[in-house]
Amino acid sequence: MPHLSRPCRRALLGSLVAGGLVPLLSRPAAAHALVMSSTPAPGARLATAPAQVALRFNSRIDHGRSRLTLHGPDHAALPLPLATGTDPALVEAALPAGLAPGAWRLRWQVLAVDGHITRGDIFFTLLGR
Repeated sequence: MPHLSRPCRRALLGSLVAGGLVPLLSRPAAAHALVMSSTPAPGARLATAPAQVALRFNSRIDHGRSRLTLHGPDHAALPLPLATGTDPALVEAALPAGLAPGAWRLRWQVLAVDGHITRGDIFFTLLGR
């Protein structure tokens, strides 16, 4: 094996270390939970309020660490208890009766089983009579 000078050995060692780190740094990112469908649909204009809200995600959700909050036309926030179900990608909650007409926002925050938290809003309008 040929004798390498000290600068060459350092350069070679640096290349080997950097080359060994590349696979660690280029691992594919884990996907975040995304809403695939919802009831009500985003931007829906409804004559009456649905009995419940439902959000279907593209991955399993940790229901124990996920949240739904309903924000009304008066900007008051109402936490919604999540319903227990058997579908790990579905988040559901009952809506209270007698919601007033106006613009509503369903704010969601979920923890996917891959450990990533995602959040968002679904806006809908309840039409007056």
